[in-house]
Formats: sequence, structure tokens, C-alpha cells
Amino acid sequence: MIELPVTVCPSCQCRELKPHTPYETMNYGERTTYQCTACGRCFSPTTNTFLAGIRKPLSLIVHVIKARTEGMGVNAACRTFGISKNTVLDWERRFSCIKQTLLLYALLQIYLKLIIEGDELYTKVGKNVPPDESLGWTVVLMDRASRFLWELKCGRKDRKLFRRALRTLRKLIIRTKDITLITDGERRYGNILFEICHELVRTGKKGRPRKTLKKGAKVRLKNKGSQAHKKGRKRPKYEAPCPEHPETVQDIDLRAIHANHCEAFNSSLRRHNSAFRRETNTYAKNEKALQRTLDLYWVVHNFMRPHFTTKEVPAVALGILDKGLSWEQLFMLPLAA
Repeated sequence: MIELPVTVCPSCQCRELKPHTPYETMNYGERTTYQCTACGRCFSPTTNTFLAGIRKPLSLIVHVIKARTEGMGVNAACRTFGISKNTVLDWERRFSCIKQTLLLYALLQIYLKLIIEGDELYTKVGKNVPPDESLGWTVVLMDRASRFLWELKCGRKDRKLFRRALRTLRKLIIRTKDITLITDGERRYGNILFEICHELVRTGKKGRPRKTLKKGAKVRLKNKGSQAHKKGRKRPKYEAPCPEHPETVQDIDLRAIHANHCEAFNSSLRRHNSAFRRETNTYAKNEKALQRTLDLYWVVHNFMRPHFTTKEVPAVALGILDKGLSWEQLFMLPLAA
């Protein structure tokens, strides 16, 4: 039986509650509805959570979500656990809504120094089309030290996709004293971040103030591939693709400019997410379905599963939590609208 702590009213957020009426559930024993002393609303302890209206045993739900985040396809999960496809998809939609609640909590923290790696991962969606037309491009923003995933956004590889992913990084820059973004070859990370997160440096001299990144933010790019066969001026191997604030401390070692951890994660995601499998028909049928599986993996990776290199849950290694969340705690979190 799950303990269901109720602390606030879902309507007016009042904390003064009183027990109202007990009721019996099919698989979870007896529960009690609560009444708010401020607005008078009566509500169940599972209101606006994953468990609202759920009748299946919790153990079955846990087994299905674990299997899906370990690489099992949705049809295979239905056959293995004897449930319908609509039921599995409904559970995944509910569980993926937890991401917004957890991401908001993570962005409220204050960080002293972060190094973020950016990379892209490709898969087909719906049908096999040229890569530049596919909706299966996924932008990954990962904290290097803790392996915490700040973003997993999918879509067509254009400015709109990068802008959606970098909005999270913009919010993170506001809460961080020193943040570094490192990418391999893709210049749009720095260029778009500069567009949405910049400030004017006013020196008191005549002329237009210089536009730079926010103070404390750094972007470094490692140009991959050989340019020996190309004519004209060669690009440097390591560079800053956009102007930075003059008071930003420049302490990046050139040898540390790489996205190797993101590359390793990309290989891991291909094993743990069936939508990224090659030579099979388990790929996602549309962009929304692919994003749902990515949100599912984001929650389990960041807040439940210890990383095999750090031996810690990424949220714990980053200092967001003291220990990883349990399934019961996740299921009782309020869902995002």
C-alpha cells in the first residue's frame, strides 16, 4: 500500500485540510478524501497526479515503464505484460508530464559552475526520408560532471529546434555564476544562444554599446574534420563562435573542449530507447510520440537511475536532491498542465 501525503489543496493551495470520507480502491486498499477548510472543495489524495483514475496494480506499471526505458518496444511490452497499447501510451503520457515539474524544480536551484555539452542524435520518424527532412533530430544538453540531462528536444534540424532547446540554457544562465557550453562542430548553439541571451557592455565611450553574452557565460566550439583540401582561410580547431563579456573569466583548457560524454550518451540512448534502433520498425511514428519517449527517459535517467560512471543518480550528483526518487514519489508529484 502506498503512503499518500497530502499537503495542499489543488484549487487554492491552502494547507489547512481535514479528512472527509474514506473510500475503498481496487488494488490500493482504503483511502480518504480531504476537504479544504478555505474553499470547501473535497478531493482525493491522487488528484492531479499520475495515479488519478489508475486501477492497475502499481507493480505492473513500474515493470512496464522500466521495460520501456530499457529498450523494449511498445508492442513488445503489450505482448509481454498482457495489456493494451492504449493503456501503455496513456501511462507514458502521464509519466512524461512529470518532466515539467522536475525541470522547473531543477531550474530553481543556484549553481556555482557548470560545463554543458551539446550534441545531436538522429533517427527516422514515420518513414525513411533524407536527414535534412527528418523530424527525428534530437538536441542533447548534458552537464559534464553529473551527467544530468538538461534537455532532450526532438524535431527538424533547424533554428526552431535549437532555439527551443537553448531556452532552458538561458534560464540556467540566470541561476549560475559560471556556465560553459561546449559543442562539436555545430555553430548554431552559440549563435542562437547569443541571440536570446545577450547584454550590452556600456563603457561610457561614444558609439553603440557592444553586444556580448551574459557575464559568466562561455561558448566553445571544436571544429571537426580536416580542411586541408579547402581553399581560403582555415578555421581554428578551437574557437568562441560569439563575443563574450569582457569580465567573464577565461579558464577553459583547450583539451577539455569536446563533447565525448554526449557522444557516449548517444550510444547509450540507442540501446535504451527503441525509437532510435536501426534496421527495425520500432521507430516513432510522429514527432510527438518520439518526444514522449524522450521525456520518459529523461525522468528515469535524471532522478532514479544511478549513472554507471559516477555511481550516483545525476540529480544527486548535481546537488538537486539528497537521494534519488522512488516510484511512489514520482507517481505522487503534481502533473504539469
